[in-house]
Amino acid sequence: MKRPFRSTLLVMTLNEIEGMKLIMPSVRREWVDQILILDGGSTDGTPEWALGQGYEVHVQKEPGFRNGYREVWPKVVGDVVIYFTPDGNSLPEAIPQLLDKMEGGFDLVIASRYLGGARSKDDDLISGFGNGLFRALTNGLLNPRNSVRMTDPLVMLRAHRKDLPQRLGLDQDEPFVALERFFNVRKVDWIPLMSMRALSRGIRWGEIPVDEPARIFGGRKINLFSWGAVYLIQLCMEWKQFRFSGEKRREEFHVAG
Repeated sequence: MKRPFRSTLLVMTLNEIEGMKLIMPSVRREWVDQILILDGGSTDGTPEWALGQGYEVHVQKEPGFRNGYREVWPKVVGDVVIYFTPDGNSLPEAIPQLLDKMEGGFDLVIASRYLGGARSKDDDLISGFGNGLFRALTNGLLNPRNSVRMTDPLVMLRAHRKDLPQRLGLDQDEPFVALERFFNVRKVDWIPLMSMRALSRGIRWGEIPVDEPARIFGGRKINLFSWGAVYLIQLCMEWKQFRFSGEKRREEFHVAG
């Protein structure tokens, strides 16, 4: 199917060889223009297996999500990037659905676990509460006048324009580094801040309902409490920055973007 843009599927791996073997055969290569494996330093043969299957692979030199993104971004050929994890959480059939929605002129499309009838089977009591709290605070602080609520600001499965992180300042250390040092965490993901700034700066965003199956391989590789604290403080900083000048900044961003 010919689309008005090129697309890259960015597959995030860290010791995911069993998941790669089970999930990736369901990812049809014709869905996207490029499948690019971003490996965080696996020791179980994940990158070697991926290379053997003909996938393009980049193994990070420095640990952490943002280091990985910055290293791999020059290799991304797509105008649109989709994040995907082969641990069972990400449904392959959501890939063409995200791209279909992007054709509507959006800068960001989120595969929401909480929109309509979609459900997460991976949430436990802690993660479910955290997702709900962050969703309520993000909309309440940064999207108070809009009746359209962002239902899943934290999920990784999403598509966006390749230049969006740069437009939103996510490629800079300033919104992250001091908090990472204070909470002693590695380079945190830019996904939550992307959602915050999508609301506070008025970019064109949308969502589609996508179930999240239970994780079938591996466990969580982050500390929910430390990373959650970073994201909540970032949210407060975003609210403080835009509560008086939000409407003006939205107009300026639309002109610049």
